[in-house]
Amino acid sequence: MNWSFGAAFLTLAIFATPSLLSTATRQERYTAERSGDIVRLEDRATQTAVSVVAPMSNAYEMVVKGHDVIRKTFTTVADFRAQPGLNGMPLLAPFAGRLDQTAFYANGRKYNFDLELGNVRGPIPIHGFLRGATDWKLVEARADANGAWVANRLDFYRNPQYMKQFPFAHTLTMTYRLENGVLEVRTRIDNLSNEPMPVSLGFHPLFRLTDSTRDDWTVSVGAKTRWSEEVVEPIEKSLPNPRAVRLRELHPSSNAFSELERDAQGRGVVSVKGRTQQLDVLLGPSYRCVVLWSPDPTSDFIALEPWVAIPYALNLAHKGLYKELQSVPPGGMWQESFWIRPSGF
Repeated sequence: MNWSFGAAFLTLAIFATPSLLSTATRQERYTAERSGDIVRLEDRATQTAVSVVAPMSNAYEMVVKGHDVIRKTFTTVADFRAQPGLNGMPLLAPFAGRLDQTAFYANGRKYNFDLELGNVRGPIPIHGFLRGATDWKLVEARADANGAWVANRLDFYRNPQYMKQFPFAHTLTMTYRLENGVLEVRTRIDNLSNEPMPVSLGFHPLFRLTDSTRDDWTVSVGAKTRWSEEVVEPIEKSLPNPRAVRLRELHPSSNAFSELERDAQGRGVVSVKGRTQQLDVLLGPSYRCVVLWSPDPTSDFIALEPWVAIPYALNLAHKGLYKELQSVPPGGMWQESFWIRPSGF
């Protein structure tokens, strides 16, 4: 197979504390409304709305002019909370992708997973253990003249089962911000431990287009190197001058790309396009890898996944085979964003 890729509602309600409550008028463009554990962000001008389950910090819905671009196989939000499955855009942490053993390395030491806890499974652990976490706390849900946002925080260090598997005390804060029809997903890590904390997280957003069938979709990403998720080595270097490829051409095990082409702001981009609809995922500079995944030809979705590092990164770095593993210094902070930009709706 020849691979090449292209570079290319009416009251504003703020619920963090009663003192923050505010009213809105019909003329306000942006709103943030809470209903129980659900926060709905809306941009009326672009007819875009995003719904987030706050205790999961997971956006399960993004509707653009009546078209829901996030995969949804559940009937009710309660069903989603009970069994998220392949829906929404879950966080993969504290590591994205696979590891080659039931252990990881950090700062020159080996940390073995306790498989009896059940949150990490062997023999090849994958995607950490926070995908189904429901202990995120709402920090704020607000809107102003420039956008609408919701922020949630997870105090990782408070959970003994988390710390048993990944003994780096830290907090995670996720902010979903809707502005000009574009959704920003910003993640912040505050390292509370007294050692550097390795960063190898990612996201698994699942997208669909409604103007065409899967066989008509094309995907493009600007990157120099392609990796296999099953083989711990690059399988293609110096990809040729790009073009978009049909989704059906993607091989599910050969879909991680690094050395992304960047714009003047340091952002890489991966896109899926239908007849007229298009979704671009823009990756901030600290996202060093993007994974494209669609499990089989009958699937009606594609995952465009921003990852901070390549598959197996934690252990490859220990072996000296991966030089771009990032870390948060003791008492320090790491922060980065990716953006979802719809067009053609």
